[in-house]
Amino acid sequence: MDANGVRAITALSDPTRRAIFESLPQGPRSVADLAAATGITSSAASQHLRVLREAHLVSMRRDGNRHLYSLDPRGLNDARDYLDKFWPSALAAHAAALRAAAGSDAPAQPTRR
Repeated sequence: MDANGVRAITALSDPTRRAIFESLPQGPRSVADLAAATGITSSAASQHLRVLREAHLVSMRRDGNRHLYSLDPRGLNDARDYLDKFWPSALAAHAAALRAAAGSDAPAQPTRR
């Protein structure tokens, strides 16, 4: 699970793959549609889609001679599970930073003589 979560995050780190991924929530799209939407060749789109498929972020089905791609929730679930491991420590660090900032920004208390 961790390996695929990292693979999904890595796959989405590429701007072109992210653009392809972000154009799929509206429903299945062909390689030609995705290539046109992102301004790349169909060959380049196919290469990016292969990486997204290997990370379980998209799935493919054949419709005649076309390949239609749609979102695959497995990759997102894996990425979320991976990142969720860090959530408790991230919240704790944030809380500590807020406490430290509140302490350093608090006005000095007058001292009695």
